[in-house]
Amino acid sequence: MSDSLVIIPTYNECENIPRMIDTVMNLEKDFHLLIVDDGSPDGTADLVREKQEAYPGRVFLKERQGKLGLGTAYIAGFKWGLEHGYEFIFEMDADFSHNPNDLIRLYEACAQPGAGMSVGSRYVKGGKLENWPIDRIALSYGASLYVRIITFMPVNDPTAGFVCYRREVLKAMDLDKIRFVGYAFQIEMKFATYQMGYKIIEVPITFTDRVEGTSKMSSGIIKEAVFGVLQMRMRGFFSKYRVGARRS
Repeated sequence: MSDSLVIIPTYNECENIPRMIDTVMNLEKDFHLLIVDDGSPDGTADLVREKQEAYPGRVFLKERQGKLGLGTAYIAGFKWGLEHGYEFIFEMDADFSHNPNDLIRLYEACAQPGAGMSVGSRYVKGGKLENWPIDRIALSYGASLYVRIITFMPVNDPTAGFVCYRREVLKAMDLDKIRFVGYAFQIEMKFATYQMGYKIIEVPITFTDRVEGTSKMSSGIIKEAVFGVLQMRMRGFFSKYRVGARRS
């Protein structure tokens, strides 16, 4: 059995998911895949089932009814991964904005002694953005700077969605206390990890804008990120993410 599970949430990713599964399955390291599909009407889940036949025991599918949010998809995936004994659990997009080949680099970083999380970072030396318009680059970089100023978290790319966790981090975290479901989910998970005292390592990656399919970004997701960071900071909620911590 592989020690590593890659979680990919999907909604209408029929253009990308077959090629993504093939790519991950053919990496030098043995990874398992869990696709969490939110009732895609374009047949994404059916394509995953076809790939399950091609890669028995390595590709798994969790189907949900309707769009329930990125954060809840990952939380469901984390719990599934912990129940099935994986030591390293990854987050990754389906649209190839994250290069599957970088999974190995994230694994190697997270496997270092003392590390609790590794982050595929656009904003450290060697990290890059490709095919992004200047206004979107400014928004993304500004959001990262904003988060660092508000939270004091020493992570250059706190909104990044290409992440590897050690099992012990997710097991120690009370996942039911994670409040946000959109863009702010990524920030909250990193801050919770940092506040629990785990080391976060950033790995430079090239982030490429999707070629196939439609972006899931919306004004509501951005608003959640902006105001969510302030809410989390004001409530002092970050210090209570560990399992067994007393609720306020």
